[in-house]
Amino acid sequence: MERKSRLLGEGEIDVSFEFFPPKTDAMEETLWKSIRRLEPMHPEFVSVTYGAGGSTRERTHNTVARIVKETSLKPAAHLTCVDATMAEVNEVAQAYWAAGVRHIVALRGDPAAGVGESYAPTPGGYANAAELTKGLKEIAPFEISVAGYPEMHPESGSEETDLDNLKAKIDNGADRIITQFVFDQELYLRYLERVRAAGIWVPVTPGIIPIHNFPQVANFAGRTGASIPAWLRRRFEGLENDSTTTHLVAAAVATEQVMLLADHGVKQFHFYTLNRADLVYAICHMLGIRPVAANTQASANAA
Repeated sequence: MERKSRLLGEGEIDVSFEFFPPKTDAMEETLWKSIRRLEPMHPEFVSVTYGAGGSTRERTHNTVARIVKETSLKPAAHLTCVDATMAEVNEVAQAYWAAGVRHIVALRGDPAAGVGESYAPTPGGYANAAELTKGLKEIAPFEISVAGYPEMHPESGSEETDLDNLKAKIDNGADRIITQFVFDQELYLRYLERVRAAGIWVPVTPGIIPIHNFPQVANFAGRTGASIPAWLRRRFEGLENDSTTTHLVAAAVATEQVMLLADHGVKQFHFYTLNRADLVYAICHMLGIRPVAANTQASANAA
């Protein structure tokens, strides 16, 4: 199905969505309600996350395969280096290709012991995302997205080292950078300047995380090295037990983020949905992105 970009003011924008695989039947029902709710927005792609050590490997593959079979969406499967040999990772990648998946998000992955613990490559495995990217390109002509860190990866040590790691991924064939979420969009814009100055010219898609629950998102941000501006904390003060108002504020904040970046020429945005469709749907609506019914799209394509 041909997908058409939407308009924000006078410029086109594209969106993509991230989901995580369900652990229970109830979570699976929630996930598929979310996928069906957002499918009519015709995102550029939808990604599905992947846990360390195969903890969600089978669920990720099943979710991605079902997206291929049952929806019009283009899935991007996450794949990591953690707790797997090259042969094991390659087998997963080959299974994705056989299932019709053409896009992979290649990540080193967090240490199996958890965020904050020291990382050690798996013996016989890919050492990092750059090696993984190279290996995937040798298996099949996947489209490959990799991670970028506007506030620097917690283990990089310096901006120069961080950019060197990023450039290695691009030099090995990565097609797109998706950033860790940030709340101060100046951080993204300065990061984009550094990336371009380093000679990296692939698309750099900013990650946007709608704040469905401020304490939870703030805790997540703390573990991943993303800062929380004081102005943002003030927006959510006193709303700990008021989810309705929290979601209204969150929609406004995320819309402001996108519009600010769109004013600077950014036209692609990746939403970390946390499998919650309604908030993302509302944000897309405010950005002028409207659902397109399948029959309407088919008629447009025929014309």
